[in-house]
Amino acid sequence: MEMKEIESAIEGILFASGEPVHIDRICLALEMDRPTVEMVLQKLGDYYAFERRGIRMLRLEDSYQLCSAPDYADLIRKAFEIRKPAKLSQPALEVLTIIAYYQPTTRAYVDQIRGVDSSYTIGLLLERKLIEECGRLQVPGRPHLYRTTKNFLRVFHLNSLEELPEMPGLSMEGQMRLSETGAVVDPEQEE
Repeated sequence: MEMKEIESAIEGILFASGEPVHIDRICLALEMDRPTVEMVLQKLGDYYAFERRGIRMLRLEDSYQLCSAPDYADLIRKAFEIRKPAKLSQPALEVLTIIAYYQPTTRAYVDQIRGVDSSYTIGLLLERKLIEECGRLQVPGRPHLYRTTKNFLRVFHLNSLEELPEMPGLSMEGQMRLSETGAVVDPEQEE
């Protein structure tokens, strides 16, 4: 395959999907090695950005997706008469922050940190597909565990969770966490 043909094939795959496509699926479809496909994806992404095209290549961990350029969001909304998505409330941002930094975590843990019931807010975040259930904690009652989704990465323009800013006053090594029994473990009290 020629380079133009490879680029066109990747564009076709990503356009047809409408969802993030894992790089391994692209490699399999094109019968090509990963470094070559990554190089072509990077080249396409750079081209769209440099030429200020109406689309962008979005990388979400090891998956790629075509999306509209943020510069044209208002025009796109106007063309499709789409209303701006409702902004997240302060409680929703609090719950989302706790889940993003302490995932996987339970609603009880979120409630304990916030000091209020978070069931409504967790339901809202589940509806918006910013968080998802990812199993159950192995303690009596087996509460649901929650984590952020790829949609969370997309909405907050992150490639991976490693790009989350460091929490002020708390390094990731010193963060509170859940023990296997479901108890909150404060690293400062462990020593």
